[in-house]
Amino acid sequence: MIRYLRYAFLIALALVLLTVALANRAPVAVRLLPDDLAGLTGLTWGMELPLFLIIFAGIVAGLLIGFVWEWFREMKHRSTASVKSREVTRLERELAVLRDSTSVPKDDVLALLERPKSR
Repeated sequence: MIRYLRYAFLIALALVLLTVALANRAPVAVRLLPDDLAGLTGLTWGMELPLFLIIFAGIVAGLLIGFVWEWFREMKHRSTASVKSREVTRLERELAVLRDSTSVPKDDVLALLERPKSR
């Protein structure tokens, strides 16, 4: 059921994007700098593109900037989780060593039952 809802959503999104693309086919002049500043610096780069390409490129650029921003923002959380994971692993090994060295069972059957299961 969820698969069909996802397909229906993707089809609806494709139709909306196609409609936007067909409605905005007119060419638009895209320039690197405003005319006055371009004349001053000599950088007069520009080209004509359909408006829908500009719209879609803006959406993709916004998504990429957001993903990169979020990745940098969560870097400290990933680093802390990695440190804590290594610390937990070290403490589990230390606890296993302490259990083996301090526990002296009186019976072989009890020794087998009390031994921690390996993963």
